[in-house]
Amino acid sequence: MQRALLAGVLAVVTTSLVGTWVVIRGMTFIGDALAHGVLPGIALAFVWGLDLRLGAMVSALAMVGGVGLVNRRARLPEDAGIGLLFVGMLALGVIIVSRQRSYSGELSSFLFGDILGVTRGDLVVQGLVALGVLAAVVGGFRAFLALSFNADTAAVLGLHPRASHLAMLGLVAVAVVASFQAVGTLLVFGLLVAPPATASLLVRRVPAMMLVGVLVGVASVYVGLVVSYHHGTAAEATVAFTSVSTFFVVLAGREAVVAARRGAATSAAPG
Repeated sequence: MQRALLAGVLAVVTTSLVGTWVVIRGMTFIGDALAHGVLPGIALAFVWGLDLRLGAMVSALAMVGGVGLVNRRARLPEDAGIGLLFVGMLALGVIIVSRQRSYSGELSSFLFGDILGVTRGDLVVQGLVALGVLAAVVGGFRAFLALSFNADTAAVLGLHPRASHLAMLGLVAVAVVASFQAVGTLLVFGLLVAPPATASLLVRRVPAMMLVGVLVGVASVYVGLVVSYHHGTAAEATVAFTSVSTFFVVLAGREAVVAARRGAATSAAPG
C-alpha cells in the first residue's frame, strides 16, 4: 500500500503538470486516444518479453506521428486522424492480446493497471520521469503558454508553435506511458484530466492550476486507496473514480456559492 501510494503520487505529479496544458488547450481527445493507443506496443512488448514501457512509448510516438501524417496528407481535421488511430490502435492491441492464452487476465491488467503490484524499480522510473516532465514544463512554459492562447502570436514571438505542439504531444505520451502501469491505459485518463479540470474551477493562473491539480490528485489517490483497502474494491478504478468525483463535488460547491451570492445581492438591492 505504501508503494501504491507513492506510485500514485508520482503519477499525479506527471499527469497534472502535463494535464494542465491538455485542459487549457482542449486536447482531452488526444489524451484519451493516446491512453488507448499505447495498447498495441504494450501487447507486443509483453509477447516478445520486452519492457512494457518501451513498447508503450514506441506505440505512443507512432500514434502521434500518424495523427500528423493523416492531418497533412489526407487534409482532414486533426480530430478525424485522432479518431481513426484511436479505434485502430485499440483494436490492434486487443487482437494481439487475444492470441494469448490468458487473454482476459492480461487485457484487464493492461487496461486497468496493477497499482498494488508496483515495484521499487517502477518507482525509480516514475520518479525520474516526473523530474524530466517538470524540467520540460518549466523550460517550455513560455512557448506552451503562448501556444495555448494564439499560435500566430507564438510564431511572431519566434516560439515555433508547431514544434511546441509536437513537444506537448510528446509530453502527453510520456505522462501516459509513465503512469499506465499504476492505473492502466484506460484509467490514466482520469488522472490526466480530472485534477487539472478541478483546479481550473478554483484558480486561473497556470502555475497555480498545476499546483492545485497536483494537490487534488494526491488527495484523490490517498482517499481512493483507503476506500479500496477497507471496502475491497479495485484500487485503480477507485482512485480514478475519486478523482473524477472530486471535480463534480467542487463544481457543485462553486455553483452553490455563486447562487448564494446572487441571492444575497438580490435581497440587498433596493426596491
